[in-house]
Amino acid sequence: MKNLNIKEEARKLIDKLPENSTWHDLMYQIYVRQTVEAGLADSKASNVISVQEVRKKFGLPELIKKYL
Repeated sequence: MKNLNIKEEARKLIDKLPENSTWHDLMYQIYVRQTVEAGLADSKASNVISVQEVRKKFGLPELIKKYL
């Protein structure tokens, strides 16, 4: 992602929170923001693997088509 002014972005997050928000609410929003930005950066860098590869790696079954 482009270089962001962290202080300004933090202010925007805070401004979007309801008046009765807690520290936990703010920390959660920061966590979500960081996680999404990291995922987008990984995707842009082609640092991804397919769902099939994840299922194979962790021994998870394929989805049953009748539930799709």
